Amino acid sequence: MSKSAPKPASTSASKSKPIAIVAGVAVAAVLLGVVSYTATKPSSPGASGSSAVAEVSADPQAGVYAELEKYARRDASDKLALGRADAPVVLIEYADFKCGYCGKFARDTEPVLIEKYVEDGTLRIEWRNFPIFGEESEAVARASWAAGQQGRFWQFHKAAYAEGAKEKGFGAERLAALAKEAGVPDLGRFAKDSGSEAAREAVRKDQEQGYELGASSTPSFLVNGRPIAGAQPLETFTEAIEAAAESAEPASAPKKAAGR
Repeated sequence: MSKSAPKPASTSASKSKPIAIVAGVAVAAVLLGVVSYTATKPSSPGASGSSAVAEVSADPQAGVYAELEKYARRDASDKLALGRADAPVVLIEYADFKCGYCGKFARDTEPVLIEKYVEDGTLRIEWRNFPIFGEESEAVARASWAAGQQGRFWQFHKAAYAEGAKEKGFGAERLAALAKEAGVPDLGRFAKDSGSEAAREAVRKDQEQGYELGASSTPSFLVNGRPIAGAQPLETFTEAIEAAAESAEPASAPKKAAGR
């Protein structure tokens, strides 16, 4: 299930407000983004993520904020991304491995988007760790990053989001088992990387970006600057991706994809 994201105790006062934005992002655009996130959340805490439809206008520019497009990193070496760095559309996903709605998206919707849009070069998916369910959320976020350092992030992602996986918890032994299932070759390095300051910093960077954008629940998405919140129906994402592809300008990033 989704959950409002509490601010971590270590977050500074300037980051405690959703509109506290890094340089270059207009406050007005982010305020509009917060409104859009709120408007597209599932209708009630008990509602299924698949039953609440976020309206996507036929106008490719409706609901799109140019300043938010800049949050796409388009880094060809990003191990937590999937698809061509110069794909015309970038879907950024802010998610928590303990989030039920995130798991629903990962199992039911994301594979279709990958097959339909990533494989033909239209879409790039960039993952952002946005842990909001406490210590285990933080631990599995760092573990996913560590798996990525050995080229197995998406395999770890699949294992961690498998049906019933989150109910088993994400303690140290369980994380090691998931890494093994994901085919991480060096489990000793995986354990070391998971506890490293580099892992903590990578997760913190993703999390702070989500807060800066005003994300308050998981999963939250940006599709070329269009905010979408919740595990919306497949059609919401296909419409947003196709509208974005229609209006996208060619990207200048190198033509190299981060693979699964």
